[in-house]
Amino acid sequence: MAPVILTCAITGNLTRPDQTPHLPITPAQIAQSSIEAADAGAAIVHIHVRHPHDGSPSMEIAHYREVVARIRDARPDLILNLTTGPGGRFVPDADNPRLAGPGTTLLPPLERVAHILELRPEICTLDLNTMNSGDQVVMNTRRTVTAMADAILAAGVKPEVELFNPGDAVLAAELLEGRMPSPPLYSLVTGVNYGFPATLESLLLGRSQLPAGAIWTGFGIGRHVFPMLAQSLLLGGQMRVGLEDGVYLSRGMLAPSNAALCSKARRIAEDLGFTLADTATARRMLGLSPYAGTARL
Repeated sequence: MAPVILTCAITGNLTRPDQTPHLPITPAQIAQSSIEAADAGAAIVHIHVRHPHDGSPSMEIAHYREVVARIRDARPDLILNLTTGPGGRFVPDADNPRLAGPGTTLLPPLERVAHILELRPEICTLDLNTMNSGDQVVMNTRRTVTAMADAILAAGVKPEVELFNPGDAVLAAELLEGRMPSPPLYSLVTGVNYGFPATLESLLLGRSQLPAGAIWTGFGIGRHVFPMLAQSLLLGGQMRVGLEDGVYLSRGMLAPSNAALCSKARRIAEDLGFTLADTATARRMLGLSPYAGTARL
């Protein structure tokens, strides 16, 4: 069987510090956790950043810049996947839903990719979902994602298209047909309320909507992390774990680190007869430039 790529989603946007004391917060912690995840088998690290003083989500380019520089100094071969998801949340005002209430993060599309254009990671996410999120709404309109995709592709960065619902795949086909660097890269996100349920049927449906030759990862949230990881492997997909997606290593046991989650993912893959792709192999599989021995910054 072909090697499989393990992505580690280091800290995310929604996991709260009060959920686990092991969540990386500062740029130094996020970078160190990324390096440890790579040592445990991850070929890709997916990066969000946070405000160091309170752990809340950040979009500060300075925070991204420090994380990227620290990783590049220590592990310049590691494949970086930076998020572009923040900046798309609308919270209706309680009295007038036409107005944006506290917690709204909506930004112009080019502001959501400013760190991508400056730092030029190998990969960045491109979320295509517009959906309910509790009493809030995640908004990624066609106009917004088109502008983001244009800027990402012009910068030479490979988009990882994140699909939360079947309709997202329809939008992806319209938006990226003939423009996606080969092979196209997708994620099927399951277990998020009002999106794909964390089921085998969801992965089969999502996989059926992808273009020929696509490399894809199916992953779950919370208690669905490891069951969906195994399902993705068996259906021909890749793997993703990390404290962004779930904070437990097993029932009732908090994961002490991202590296511990990666080690468990590696064991599951190897028990099923798979081997993990190293960074050089992952670069070839994804059509990325090989690591040439120098940092890209």
